[in-house]
Amino acid sequence: MGRYVFKLPDVGEGIAESEIAEWRVKVGDLIQEDQPLVDMLTEKAAVEISSPVTGKILELRGNAGDMVAVGGPLVILEVEGAGTPGADTQAAPAPVAVAPTLAPVVETQKASPAAEAVPSAVALAPPKSGLSSAADPGIPRAAGEKPLASPAVRRRAQELGIQLQFVAGTGAAGQIRHEDLDAYIARGAGASSATGAVSSRAKRDGVEAIKVIGMRRKIAEAMQRSKQRIPHFAYVEEVDMTDLESLRKHINSEHGIARGKLTVLPFLVRALANSIVKFPQINVTFDDEAGIAYRHAALHVGIATQTPNGLVVPVVRNAEALDLWQASNEIKRLANAARDGKAKREELSGSTITITSLGALGGIVTTPVINAPEVAILGVNKMVERPMVRQGQIVIRQMMNLSSCFDHRMVDGFDAAEFIQHIRAQLENPATLFFD
Repeated sequence: MGRYVFKLPDVGEGIAESEIAEWRVKVGDLIQEDQPLVDMLTEKAAVEISSPVTGKILELRGNAGDMVAVGGPLVILEVEGAGTPGADTQAAPAPVAVAPTLAPVVETQKASPAAEAVPSAVALAPPKSGLSSAADPGIPRAAGEKPLASPAVRRRAQELGIQLQFVAGTGAAGQIRHEDLDAYIARGAGASSATGAVSSRAKRDGVEAIKVIGMRRKIAEAMQRSKQRIPHFAYVEEVDMTDLESLRKHINSEHGIARGKLTVLPFLVRALANSIVKFPQINVTFDDEAGIAYRHAALHVGIATQTPNGLVVPVVRNAEALDLWQASNEIKRLANAARDGKAKREELSGSTITITSLGALGGIVTTPVINAPEVAILGVNKMVERPMVRQGQIVIRQMMNLSSCFDHRMVDGFDAAEFIQHIRAQLENPATLFFD
């Protein structure tokens, strides 16, 4: 038997190091060649790294959130044969037991929620059984000891009203897995157990420290860089969507079954594609370190998408060449891929302008953060019926605000206002959307 040192391969994007997002194995596991070992996070997505050999896991070099240099040792395995030359003589630290704490968007297969859910008002006491507390697997840790669990498990536990303090973990370093929640509920410790639910007015205390790692850290870093380096200015305008909504509903009633129903987004993408022809200074990415602004002929629209791991921006490429249904289908495909953790790295980069929308939660006004190196972002607020004055009469109209932000280094306020007014005019007169 020999020792095989598996080193972090080049994961692309020209990076020198990558962050451990989530381990797929633990010390002692017997694994097969091509079995997933770990998810490594890059700037755009997470890359699944698989084992090149069959063997037994001896050491894991790092915890979730740690940075590993490309070419640096990542996993030590025991394998048949000689293994890696010199590996047996290398001094190695004690095996590291790893507790994954975040699973970001994985390029190849999966995603797990990263946003913490609103804490449930329901809490569970330890299960009542004939076992003493010392032997009861439902009380696996001492008071004050923090349970280890991924955000997905924590969110599910909160939804079920389960206190993780009382759940035994079978993962690495006692990490609580979904299977442990299932076992806990099966023992009669679920929300319907005899313990019942605590009143929503019951006092709650305690503070949980959550290390900011993985996709959440990448989002935080990107937002901070954007606000620090880009002088944002906002421009908000209301749009009368009544006629466009009437057209959209008519199109959906006539063609929705055969071709799919349209939301407002494809119409907005169409208006954007028409507008950048007149305002090319908006469809720009700015390399502020090199001092070069790149004007793009193609419109690559980023669609800000909320996923279980946080906000990502899949890209609808060459949106100027798509009709309404093509744009709609591509938006849906990319959004689903992002939420399922299956979006490819190339589908999460290269946008030239971004649209962000909170749908029915869109509020009255938002001030979205520019997706650098772009110079503009278009924010869509919720659509509501409001009384408006038209030709001296008060009428009820479908109104929606557009809240946009621009990079004042590249875009003047007057140009931004004209750009938004051009979009507004098309949305309020939807026939013009189809003029060449």
